[in-house]
Order: sequence, then structure tokens, then C-alpha cells
Amino acid sequence: MKIKGIVFLGFALVSLACAGEVFADKSSVKIEAPQVAEKGAEIVIKILVFHNGNNFIHYTNWVEVKINDKSAKRWTFSASDRPEAENFTREVTYRVTEPVTIVAEANCSLHGSEGPATWTVSLASAQTEKEDRQKESKP
Repeated sequence: MKIKGIVFLGFALVSLACAGEVFADKSSVKIEAPQVAEKGAEIVIKILVFHNGNNFIHYTNWVEVKINDKSAKRWTFSASDRPEAENFTREVTYRVTEPVTIVAEANCSLHGSEGPATWTVSLASAQTEKEDRQKESKP
């Protein structure tokens, strides 16, 4: 009788684990930032994190933002210090001095990452700046 119970319990656990895979997902991100910025301007970069699951076993365990191939910010979570919800937002402020390439990625503690998201911020053209200065100097 004990062996049947152990076999049944093992089968039930495997079945639940497989069923969970159907509903679970990898962590993914979306980046929201301006497409163009003036040189010297401070921009806000929003990282929207999406994940189906937020419990002590299954949660987003890290989010990282790189700007021009350098780590700008990393948030690390644990089973006892999880994100506030399945889907959440983080922000990074950055002063633009050159064209910017932003790469963000999030990771699920069980299923990994959907992969990085990329966003590019271009500098406002020199011609546009020149035209603006000319408009300001005219009476």
C-alpha cells in the first residue's frame, strides 16, 4: 500500500509540474524611452517587466539595463524579496551625451528569459539645433 501511495504521489507531482509548464512563462521586458533627445538632456527610461507567476518558487529574479554596453542598473530579487507583482515597472534616469543604445532583460527563476529588448535614442540633429537658435535670435 505504501508503494502505491508513493508512486501515485510521484505521478501527481510530475503531472502538476508538466501542467504548470503550460501556464508558466519566461520573464520579458519592454522599454519605453524617447526616440530623440537633445545632447545633455536627462531622459527617463521605463522598463516594463512581464511575467506569469510571482510566488516563492517562480518569480522574476533579476532585471538588468545596459546603456551603450555598460551596466546601468540591475535589480535582484529573491524568494523572500520578490517583485511587488507579476508585471511591474522600473525606471532609470540617464543624461544623453551621445546616441544611446539601451538593452534590458529580465529572468524568471524557473524558466529563464524571453531575451533582451533593445531601444535606441538618437541625438537631435545639429541642423535642428541651428534652426532653433536662429528662431530664438529673431525679434
